[in-house]
Amino acid sequence: MQTSDYITIGIYLVFLVAVGWFFGRLSHSSSDFVRGGGKATWWLVGSSSLMAGISAFTFTGNAAAAYEAGPTLLVIYLATICAFFIQGAWIAGWLRQTRAYTVADVLRWRFGPSVEQFKSYYGLIFGLFSGAIPLWALAVFCASVFNIPPVPMILILGTVVTLYSIRGGKWAVMGNDFVQSLVLFPITILVAWYCLKEVGGVQGLVDVFSRPDLKADFALIKPEGAFPDGKFTWKWMVVAFLIQLTGQLNLLTATRYLAAADGREASRAAYFCGFGMILGTLIWFTPPLVARALWAPEVQSIDVGQVGGSAYAVAAMQVLPNGLMGIMVSAMLAATLSTMDTTINTNAGIFIRNILPALRRVFGKEELSDQRSLFVGRVATVVLGAFNTGMAVWYSQMEGFGLFDSMLIIGSIIGMPLIIPMLAGLLIKSLPRWGFFSILGVAMIPSLWSLIDEAITGNDWNYVDRSIWVMIFGTVATFASMPFYRSQPAAFRQKVEAFFERMHTPLSEEERGESTDHVQAHMLGMTTLVMGGFILLLLFLPNPLSGRIAILSVAGCVLLVAGLLLLASHRIRLRQRKRDSAAASAMDNALECQGAAEDSHP
Repeated sequence: MQTSDYITIGIYLVFLVAVGWFFGRLSHSSSDFVRGGGKATWWLVGSSSLMAGISAFTFTGNAAAAYEAGPTLLVIYLATICAFFIQGAWIAGWLRQTRAYTVADVLRWRFGPSVEQFKSYYGLIFGLFSGAIPLWALAVFCASVFNIPPVPMILILGTVVTLYSIRGGKWAVMGNDFVQSLVLFPITILVAWYCLKEVGGVQGLVDVFSRPDLKADFALIKPEGAFPDGKFTWKWMVVAFLIQLTGQLNLLTATRYLAAADGREASRAAYFCGFGMILGTLIWFTPPLVARALWAPEVQSIDVGQVGGSAYAVAAMQVLPNGLMGIMVSAMLAATLSTMDTTINTNAGIFIRNILPALRRVFGKEELSDQRSLFVGRVATVVLGAFNTGMAVWYSQMEGFGLFDSMLIIGSIIGMPLIIPMLAGLLIKSLPRWGFFSILGVAMIPSLWSLIDEAITGNDWNYVDRSIWVMIFGTVATFASMPFYRSQPAAFRQKVEAFFERMHTPLSEEERGESTDHVQAHMLGMTTLVMGGFILLLLFLPNPLSGRIAILSVAGCVLLVAGLLLLASHRIRLRQRKRDSAAASAMDNALECQGAAEDSHP
């Protein structure tokens, strides 16, 4: 990369901090800090949810899978797209209508305080260590591909995320995620477009699949033994689809939609994510395939610890004009930061909403005031951000990954089994009070046994086999527990009924509160206008005409969105003024009629 690219990245990171502090104007309470006050528009929630599901792994691990195995990876994206549309049809609206602040609130109302506390502590502790992994992985990748020193990069990125999250909380997270999406999508569309041109268009890309040297690897379904650990076979595709689908369709999904203004806005946000993922699948999948066809030696010459892990970056470096590589790296940073900021804000919210109040009750302390909770939330954000950053630095310096591997093992033991009671709790009323832990415990048996069996006998349990047995055990446990629901105490069954009734009841106008749609549109319109102006400055760098057109197209996309947001803000304000004027006029008429009536009856 050139000096101009590093300057671009630096300015972009400073801009993110400024956006976070700008959106801090909207955080006046703990509700604002934790869930944006439950007033966010569908496009803001949707862009944030979409970005939270994207990380540097999209451009490294997933790109490597596409580079190696071609279209088989699409089954995971297909599952994600299906999940978003199912969320849009039903689940997103349901979860917003729980009226919860955090996902732990949802679990308390559905299963009880014990499940709330279990998930709160498990999520917080596991998040302290696993939250650093994307940051560490990105730093290692950028060090290998772009020669950026990993430790300074980790410290800078961790500081940036913490700084903008501490001020604005959920508003800052959503605002920055929206801005980051406007960087990510235009630049990756451009990379995909250039790659298609290099390979000879759509037909040229299709012809790649029939090349003799790639035909076997790029077959949709691979035979057993073609790839290690049973990967990319029909059985792997079915299991990967089901795990990805169920992982998106359960109570834990509430984290995505609690900030929406109401159930309807949450549903629209989910549909937005679905269409965004369709576009993302097309544009993120193309460059690694083209890299395999055209630039395989260049990809193999860069060691990032995974075959094909540098495929997307190599493709971008081959096709992007001068100045835009810095934007591309910024997009990769944006993908990771959007995951990290969501994790930090979610855990900070759970700490002040679910963990701290329970601890204070145990020690006989009074509940904190709302402003005090807001302050504690900001302190928790600093602590969590600093810890994640420190762990990422530690990972980068370790020669052996004992703790790192241990946390991944714990995640594989609990993570997959945890999805089953979360899915059952969303769809099935008739689960007994002890149902959550019994289903989780039974589903964990295959995971635990696989580790024991591997240690004692050396039998190799791959991802597919372990997942199949987890799903079988968890499903059997779910249906086996259902008959016991009728014998549960009446008070427990009443709480379950109340939870489902609330979840299926739309928010009233009073619950929704005063709309801030025009404020959100105006603030984001101004921030994207500034960002679009900055991208235009790249036109001053030396480039051929085609390069300048590319820069202009990226800037044009950003400025177009800025203009649409400012126009929408203006129209919303006009409509509100008309409604206010009509209401005032109606009130005046009512008073005049009342006065006339009083005059006629002295």
